[in-house]
Amino acid sequence: MPKPKDLHTIAAANGIATDSTFRAVTPPIYLSSTFAFNGYEKSGAYEYTRTANPSRDMLGDTLAKLEGGAGAVVVCSGMAAVDVVLAQTRKGGLVVAPHDCYGGTYRLLEARQRCGQIEVAFVDQGDAAALSAAFARSPALVLIETPSNPLMRVVDIKAIAAQAKRAGARVAVDNTFLSPALQRPISLGADFVIHSTTKYLNGHSDVVGGAVIAADRADAEALAEWVNVVGVTGAPFDSYLTLRGLRTLFPRVERQQTNAGAIARFLDGHKLVGAVHYPGLPSHPGHGIAKTQQAGFGAMLSFELVGGTEAVRAFVEAIEVFTLAESLGGVESLIAHPATMTHAKMGVEARRIAGISDSLLRLSVGLEAEADLLAGLEAGFAAISNQR
Repeated sequence: MPKPKDLHTIAAANGIATDSTFRAVTPPIYLSSTFAFNGYEKSGAYEYTRTANPSRDMLGDTLAKLEGGAGAVVVCSGMAAVDVVLAQTRKGGLVVAPHDCYGGTYRLLEARQRCGQIEVAFVDQGDAAALSAAFARSPALVLIETPSNPLMRVVDIKAIAAQAKRAGARVAVDNTFLSPALQRPISLGADFVIHSTTKYLNGHSDVVGGAVIAADRADAEALAEWVNVVGVTGAPFDSYLTLRGLRTLFPRVERQQTNAGAIARFLDGHKLVGAVHYPGLPSHPGHGIAKTQQAGFGAMLSFELVGGTEAVRAFVEAIEVFTLAESLGGVESLIAHPATMTHAKMGVEARRIAGISDSLLRLSVGLEAEADLLAGLEAGFAAISNQR
C-alpha cells in the first residue's frame, strides 16, 4: 500500500500505530535522559537525549515531511532555531535580513554582529534596487520573513531565492506565520525553513520550541551535529506536546484564517482605523504575490488606530475576547502592541525605518466565534469614542 502523500494525512497520522512494543496507537513519550547500551561498544539507536530522542525525532520527521525537506532539527525555542541557521554561516559572512523582521530576530542579528560572528544588512526586501545592492556584496545567507512580523509585508520567495543562488547565498525562510499548511518555502527554493513551534505548529500556547527543516540531507546532518554540540535540542515532553498539537494544524488554521478575513474586512474602512495590514485584502500591496505562493492568507493581521497612544491604551484596556499578550498562533485570540511589546528592543529609530508606529496593533486570531470576536473589537472602539 503506498504511503499517504497528502499533507493533511501526514499531520494527522505520521507515526500513528508504529509502537512495536505495546502497539500503542499514539506514539509514546520517551522521557528518559539516557538509554542502555546492548553491551560493550554496542550502542543502540539512542544513547543520550541531548543527541537524539525518539519523541523529538518523531516530531522532526513529521515536520520534514510537511515542509518537503530532507530532515529537521527540533530545538528549545524559535530564537534557537534562527541561531542554529546563523551558525552555518562562515565567520564574518554577510546576512541579508528584512528591515522589518521580528524584534527578537533583529536583536539576535545585532548581537551576533557585535560579536563579530556575522555582518548584517537590514534591507527592504520588497525594494528591488536595495536587494540588488545587497546581493552585489556577496552575502552568505539571505533570511526571509514573509509575511513579515508585524506589518504583514509579503515578498516573492521564489524570485529572491533565485537571485540569492546566483549570488552564491543560502536562503532561510521563517515560515512561523503561515506554517506548512499555507506555505512551503523549500518548494520555492529555500535551503532552510525556520519555525517557532511555539506558535501555529503547537497551537495551544503551552510549549516554547523551535525547528529548522533543511532541503538537503547533508545540511540536515550538519544542523543535527551542531545542535548536539551546543545543547539546544528540544525536550521530549515539549516535542510530544507539539506533535499532539500538530495533529490539528490544518483544521485550526482553516478556521482561524476564516475569522481573520472577517476581522480584516470589518476593520478595513472603519473610521477609527487608519490602515489594515492583511494580505487577504485585495488592497494589500502583497496580495498578488501571496496568492501565488500561499495556500491561504493566514490568521495574523495588524492595523493602525486613529488617535495615537491614548487611543491604543483605551482600546487594549477595553477590548473583549482578545487577550493582551505576546506570542501568537494559539487557539485563543491575542492582541499585542509591537512598539512596547514584541519590538520594543528594536529602538525608536529602527522601528521608524521599519514602519512600526506607536499606533500599530497586531492580532493573532483564534478559534472563537466570529460574532464574539467582532463584538470584542467593538468594545475597544467604543472606549476610544467615549474619550472624545
